Amino acid sequence: MKTASPQPVNSTPHVGDYLREWRQRRRLSQMDLALDAEISTRHLSFLETGRSQPSREMVLLLAEKLDMPLRERNIMLVAAGFAPVYSERSLDDPALGSMRQAVDLVLKGHDPYPALAVDRHWSLVSANEALVSLIGDVDPALMKPPVNVLRLSVHPAGLARRIVNFTEWRNHLVHRLQRQVDATGDAVLGGLAEELRSYPTPDAARATTTCHDYAGIVVPLQLTTDEGVLTLFSTTTIFGTPVDVTLSELAIEAFFPADPESARLLRQLAGKRQATAAAAR
Repeated sequence: MKTASPQPVNSTPHVGDYLREWRQRRRLSQMDLALDAEISTRHLSFLETGRSQPSREMVLLLAEKLDMPLRERNIMLVAAGFAPVYSERSLDDPALGSMRQAVDLVLKGHDPYPALAVDRHWSLVSANEALVSLIGDVDPALMKPPVNVLRLSVHPAGLARRIVNFTEWRNHLVHRLQRQVDATGDAVLGGLAEELRSYPTPDAARATTTCHDYAGIVVPLQLTTDEGVLTLFSTTTIFGTPVDVTLSELAIEAFFPADPESARLLRQLAGKRQATAAAAR
């Protein structure tokens, strides 16, 4: 007696299912999205149920109105039977050479303050000398590429024991990651957020009370160094109007001193680095 062979399962979601998923992620009703896209609610409903097939232009229009990441726009195009529109090059691709040079220029110009560039999963792409000098003695396993800077920051074998306001900083990172998950639907970031939540609070952080009040304006990173405690806040810079997936997911995280003492300490640390480099020549 022959048994029926299992039928192959199509892992590619139907474009209508994908469209509905992103509309719901953006907390929009069909009427909201239809009005934004200037189409009828009936037509949008037919697209989501599969009764109508969207044109390439309609897919791109709806993806834009849903503010979907370029990576997800390509996926929805493929689900609708079209070729991807947005390229996805390696950062080593010569076509992105000028962009890499721009990133390196920004990082170097930010010295003596720390700065780094990361990809969509917070893997380290590049960093300036000020940032590298602050990493210090961490578990070498955490420094094996790809280095995840959030894991390095709050892992017990990473910088956790040197972060004075550990709980506050970790909660800030988790909240930020959750916003990214909500915006992108990225399961890897969701898993990373859960991982960060699981890390224990170092004893040193439990025994320390944050002594600065920033009136809810920013969440500072307070990091102990051999020279004293640095209090830093960060800004994030992204490329404007990118049309490459990789470039659209690249971000520069730049740290600034939150008080005059931290600015003095960073200049002092930079002077020591320069003196050490001069002595080595």
